[in-house]
Amino acid sequence: MFRYIYRYEKAVDVVNDGFVKLFSHFDQFKCEDGVHIERMLMGWIRRIMINTAIDELRKNSLTPEIGGIPDHVWDIPDNSQHADQLIMYKELVSYVKELPPAYRAVFNLFVIDGYSHYEIADVLGISVGTSKSNLSRARVLLQKFLKKSEEIEA
Repeated sequence: MFRYIYRYEKAVDVVNDGFVKLFSHFDQFKCEDGVHIERMLMGWIRRIMINTAIDELRKNSLTPEIGGIPDHVWDIPDNSQHADQLIMYKELVSYVKELPPAYRAVFNLFVIDGYSHYEIADVLGISVGTSKSNLSRARVLLQKFLKKSEEIEA
């Protein structure tokens, strides 16, 4: 949630709204595969919560809120990572936080949450081309950030 909504108070409101949507539309959850029902339910809940956060951002024209994304949002639960991979991950996360809001939203939805460009376009109310363009620009900016970082270290 904090990848989309920065302020704790606003995030709590959005989560509450998400649960209201979840419980009022629970009859729409369909699962023919009883073996994977938990995984499917978690995915369905996750999608509702993300869409609720995106609705809130859209209502505010994707304007970033005051504050930053808390670091714990990006923590890797797997402790088996090598130290150099963990450092690179944290560096990349810091650069993602610096992306403009529209680029960051598309990057999060596509790369982190696994949405397609068609789904992103629908959720954000933009064209598929704009989604692809924003992702491309986000990647270019991230590459520039990384290249600049490498130059500083050298």
